[in-house]
Amino acid sequence: MNRRLLVQALVTMMALLVACGRGELPWSDDFSDPTSGWQAESDASAEVGYHEGVMRIVVKAPNRLAWASAGREFSDFHLAVEATQVAGPDDNEYGVLVRMQDPDHFYCFSISGDGYYQVSKYDNGERKPLSGDWVPADAIQTGVATNLLEVICQDAAMTFLVNGVQLVQVEDVDYRRGGIGLYAGSFFEPGVEIHFDDLTVTEP
Repeated sequence: MNRRLLVQALVTMMALLVACGRGELPWSDDFSDPTSGWQAESDASAEVGYHEGVMRIVVKAPNRLAWASAGREFSDFHLAVEATQVAGPDDNEYGVLVRMQDPDHFYCFSISGDGYYQVSKYDNGERKPLSGDWVPADAIQTGVATNLLEVICQDAAMTFLVNGVQLVQVEDVDYRRGGIGLYAGSFFEPGVEIHFDDLTVTEP
């Protein structure tokens, strides 16, 4: 997975504003209502938006990240969402953004279609791994498949799970509250398509 280190500096972030309103818990979204408040933008390199009852992200260019943000702000919470790889190369990344301050400051929980995961922190747009390099995990369903992603944030501690299996817990004090987002990214090959569904945010 060392090849990933070569492309991180090339990833262009989608400059979406995180309009963080105060989030009440519990909260859920099955993406059946296209007016439920998610902020997404599309351009020639990516399509992001509601689509037939899911939040769909299609990345059409290499070395690209694209996301949708919920427009709600949380501090301590337990987030769960189903993420399905529908098409594209397995050398990809997709997952959840939490405690987003703005498009350049947030925590990122990533898995890949070939069965790896990473937790990272974006600080001034620079990606800083909190869990080390990409790590393989048997709990991740590879290829065209659905994975249940969970993030538990409580004070400085953040716990990350896939399909009910805890992968890692990290601590970081910089971002204690912020928005949430769903994202997908490409590396060398475009055509990544990820669908998100049945999101819940509850007390930790």
